[in-house]
Amino acid sequence: MSGLRYVYAVCRPFGTPLSAQLTGVAGVPPKQLTHHGLVAVVGHVPEEDFAERPLRAHLEDLDWLSATARAHQNVIDALTVVTSPLPLRLATVFLDDSGVRTMIERREETFLRTLDRLDGRVEWGVKVYVESPEPAESTESAGNSEARPASASVKPVSGRDYLRQRRGQRRAHEDKWEQAEEFSRRLHETLSGYAEDTRIHAPQNPALSHASGRNVLNAAYLVPRSESEAFVELVDRTKDDSPGLRVELTGPWAAYSFSGEDS
Repeated sequence: MSGLRYVYAVCRPFGTPLSAQLTGVAGVPPKQLTHHGLVAVVGHVPEEDFAERPLRAHLEDLDWLSATARAHQNVIDALTVVTSPLPLRLATVFLDDSGVRTMIERREETFLRTLDRLDGRVEWGVKVYVESPEPAESTESAGNSEARPASASVKPVSGRDYLRQRRGQRRAHEDKWEQAEEFSRRLHETLSGYAEDTRIHAPQNPALSHASGRNVLNAAYLVPRSESEAFVELVDRTKDDSPGLRVELTGPWAAYSFSGEDS
């Protein structure tokens, strides 16, 4: 089959076959390319989409990028069920099989070292959010304005009272944020005891993630598969420990945060 070679991941040989119905980027089933005792999981993709110039343009197209990322992740998820893959960056493309083999040879020692570290392990993600408060009415009587006679008067709030209310609101907000940070710190310390490695990522931007609340903790944990059930149970037990906070668990994933892949 002609076309460029799209590389999803590198892994050690695995015996369990991938589903025959699995398709990847461009709707093409992935295949295994074995070289020097390593397996590159690849797919054939068309030059009109994945050659350097059209690919650069496609990466500015959010719809195309989203669909490609989903197809890429479908293959990585399938690999994670049967082995511990080392996922490569989205849209890693070579001219042909020879280019993939050359890449394996050039990075063989790094691949082997990283695969040894990831073998039998998966990544779990844990996020903590401070729940957004319900919008408050500007005054207690605002919601009852229709029921109040037009002639009824409302006692104005003095400047001193207003400032006192604002200081109280600010202190309450600061106290809530400190409690959230302390909860997150303790949770991270506890979960780290079940993990072989951890990564603290920058808080998510709500405009991009569309998640409600303010992200306090955004962490990844490299956990042996044998410890994953205990890890999940531990996270579940913490979810009701602090009112006003939301704990989210995602995974198991291929160990993106611990792969060391930047190219």
